[in-house]
Amino acid sequence: MSGILTLVPTPIGNLDDITMRAVKVLKTVDLILCEDTRHSGKLLQHIGVENKLSPFHQHNEHKVTERLIDQLIGGTNMALVTDAGTPGISDPGYLLVRACIERDIRVEVLPGATAIIPAIVGSGLPCEKYLYLGFPPQKKGRQTFWRDLTDIQHTMVMYESPHRIQKALKEAVEVFGSERRACVARELTKVYESYHRGTLQELHALGETNAYKGEIVLVIEGTHHAEKRKKE
Repeated sequence: MSGILTLVPTPIGNLDDITMRAVKVLKTVDLILCEDTRHSGKLLQHIGVENKLSPFHQHNEHKVTERLIDQLIGGTNMALVTDAGTPGISDPGYLLVRACIERDIRVEVLPGATAIIPAIVGSGLPCEKYLYLGFPPQKKGRQTFWRDLTDIQHTMVMYESPHRIQKALKEAVEVFGSERRACVARELTKVYESYHRGTLQELHALGETNAYKGEIVLVIEGTHHAEKRKKE
């Protein structure tokens, strides 16, 4: 029988957020694929797991995927983790999962920590429907990225670098207007976790006087609720 590939979400900050099922999988698999062996090694040490780590990241995933498929076919059970959150969500994983499905190799995906849901719920913006956008393009395609969001009805959520969050807020003001509500959620589950809520203009002004630092999730109100709020 071929092995199983299990995608294991890892904590986005607080190491205690890992699930019991995730710990069990990491203890029993033959190989753990990870973005950074030093980063994942700290997590394994925290949960008392000794296992073999192997690098799997955006720079080598094309090169090593076929070799990993051969190992899985040969019966090796693997876990795939990223530095934080669920593999495949703005992190490596998609290519390997697709290759497994094409070869009828069993893939399991565990639930677990994510920055997306806490950011949306904690933003105070409507969260029954939302659009996840990943990271905005750094350069090429960035203007198109924002322009395509002009008429999005539902709450939008995206990741952004602390070095580009001010640029993103300025661009959002140009697209949605200064009074559109939003939230900058930063360092979720970590010691300095904070939610900054207000209009896009207010959030941009705040960042000018007190720069946003750390891991950032930007949540923006959708057109439907913005227009509804104006009528109330």
